[in-house]
Amino acid sequence: MFDLRKFTAILRVKELRNKLLIVIWLIFVFRLAAVIPVPGLARESLTNLFAGNQLFGLLDIFSGGGLSNLSLVMLGLGPYITASIVIQLSAMIFPRLEEMQKEEGEAGRRKLNQWTRLLAVPFAALQGFGFLNILARGGAGAGVPTIVFTPWEMTMTLISIVAGTLFLMWIGELISKQGFGNGISLIIFVGIIGRLPQVIVQTLSTWTADQLFTYIAFLVVSLIVIAGVVIVTEGQRAIPVSYAKQVRGNRMLGGSSTHLPLRVNQAGVMPIIFALSVMLFPGIIANFFVGSSTAVVANSAQYIVQLFQNQWFYAIIYFVLVVVFTYFYTSVTFDPAQIAENVQKQGGFIPGIRPGRQTKMYLQYVVRRITLAGALFLGAIAILPLVVQAFTGLRTLTIGGTALLIVVSVVLETMKQIESQLTMREYEGFL
Repeated sequence: MFDLRKFTAILRVKELRNKLLIVIWLIFVFRLAAVIPVPGLARESLTNLFAGNQLFGLLDIFSGGGLSNLSLVMLGLGPYITASIVIQLSAMIFPRLEEMQKEEGEAGRRKLNQWTRLLAVPFAALQGFGFLNILARGGAGAGVPTIVFTPWEMTMTLISIVAGTLFLMWIGELISKQGFGNGISLIIFVGIIGRLPQVIVQTLSTWTADQLFTYIAFLVVSLIVIAGVVIVTEGQRAIPVSYAKQVRGNRMLGGSSTHLPLRVNQAGVMPIIFALSVMLFPGIIANFFVGSSTAVVANSAQYIVQLFQNQWFYAIIYFVLVVVFTYFYTSVTFDPAQIAENVQKQGGFIPGIRPGRQTKMYLQYVVRRITLAGALFLGAIAILPLVVQAFTGLRTLTIGGTALLIVVSVVLETMKQIESQLTMREYEGFL
């Protein structure tokens, strides 16, 4: 595990120290952008909109309060994540994209990343226009003052929002290049941490003596969730792999045994982020048609808007999407056929399993079983805030299982990245 000695080791290495300072500076720029409001928008009376809608509340947390502040980066990285989902789904449907992703190596990945960035622009415009439309209609009945936009004001505001999203994408890529973790995950992590003081103040302001047991119970549950997240995130199934002995000249090679680690949660936090991005679209699209002159269209759109404001319907759909995206993302990042082929080329085999097709089928079977446990765990963590609010009645404790999962997962991943940076430099010094 990462300790203070490793942190001081980073500070002693000039290159790593400079990279760390760059990451800190970029995070500061993001936090500064999260409090710079979009010109012409007033944030008064938005409390009801975010307190009464679980989805908007989570999106606000992930944007570091940028959404409730109506800041330049109010959409966070949601449009980029949605574009990434579309590109990855397209790669599974269109063979040419899949070949580009697997066979062309780094050049193919760069091209797909460029397409993802370009696709994020219309998604940002669509999501931004949808949210502005909600504000223009008084927050869809949430008690938000109606904001009247002229066509010019709407256009300039929308350009500002899209530019803010592109700026945040650029910051995320710069952070990733420093080698201290994934830029997107770190930005979401910082957004969650940045909201903690506000949530604590709101909770303490409504504190009463008769709620002491409730707060203690919430703290205990939080510690249990953190422990569970660490266990599941680090949990893995070790598949034994043996290598046959080979004679080359006068030397005997091979004959060793090792294991293939299969993580319980191969997908990390991405299924939750993907699910949130997908769930945002039905409400946005429905808001476009609420004011339709056709009664059937307007009534249907209003029904969809109200349906997604129902907390229990939201929880069920959220849970299902997280489970589905866990399997989807695992299938994208883990290829049993490729692993079986690599093991066979290296002269390895799983004891009791024939190399080749039988190994591939065995790996698929094992991955499906352990992914089910990981998917159900992620789904339960995702809807935990709703369950906590239902039992405690504390609406200020919106930073629940989803946020804890992201925070713990990002911390563990960043620690591994830092350790790998230190290990690489130790080997360079030895050589």
